[in-house]
Amino acid sequence: MKLSLVLIIYRSKSSIAQDASKFCAEALKAKNIKSNRIESDFNKDAIEKYLSNPELKPTIGIVLGGDGTFLKCANALADFDIPLLSINIGGNLGFLTQEKDFLFDKSFIEILENEEYTIDLRNRLNCNVWIKGTNSEKKIIKSYDALNDFYFKSVEEDISPTNQIQIEIDNEKVNEYKGDGLIISTSTGSTAYSMAAGGPIVHPNIEAMIINPICPMSLASRPIVIPNTSKVKIKPVKNKGEIKLWRDGSKCMTIKEDCYCEIKKGRSPCKIIKFRKSTSYYNTLIKKLDWKGDLSQKYPRN
Repeated sequence: MKLSLVLIIYRSKSSIAQDASKFCAEALKAKNIKSNRIESDFNKDAIEKYLSNPELKPTIGIVLGGDGTFLKCANALADFDIPLLSINIGGNLGFLTQEKDFLFDKSFIEILENEEYTIDLRNRLNCNVWIKGTNSEKKIIKSYDALNDFYFKSVEEDISPTNQIQIEIDNEKVNEYKGDGLIISTSTGSTAYSMAAGGPIVHPNIEAMIINPICPMSLASRPIVIPNTSKVKIKPVKNKGEIKLWRDGSKCMTIKEDCYCEIKKGRSPCKIIKFRKSTSYYNTLIKKLDWKGDLSQKYPRN
């Protein structure tokens, strides 16, 4: 890969990430590679205006932070077809980041130039929020994209967190979930909130959606894995209160009784650069979840 211009995005309000971004810029400059540095709290409209200039469009984006920093960048930059390299700075080993050693020994430049990597195409989800008008008319009032998940919970002002959510899959009414909420996750997001709520771990190369209830009041409400070609409709049950829509850990809006959400596969995938020398997906699971791994490596025979 010829690196003509690199966009370095570092975690906001993190002196460690800021210092790492300066180190990264200097390492690239020593190789005569141009770069621009910005904080991760950028305004989405401003970054879109910046990237609309062909002369300023980077070859790749390097994200310095944790999985949370990467999620914001992924949703903002994926539509511009920019491969993203995420390096873990100031956090624990994440599922979306590479080890920081690649940055500080400066090997990341050689790896990129020699193309010793793969590019994972991670599907995203799109959520359109519809409002019902008069005479059966309806229109989209908001549209969101998520790499990990969308989820629905009660509004904070409610006395009880319990809510009731109706779900349709491909125009077929499937269930009404009563409990603390509902998660719609990508395979990539299966190791995030969905896993914490008891959902299955799904390999990111599997094109699927996971529907996972949060603390359901019925034992019959179980997680389900469906094709990501499906169209999922979510709406609050009438007279059962409003629900709050979240995406990738950030609040979006309140879904009122005259609204519903339609979730489907996103328009464009996120391109994630994965070094061949990096920790494997399964090794990351072993480390994050404290699995046993290869016991012969830990307890060699004499």
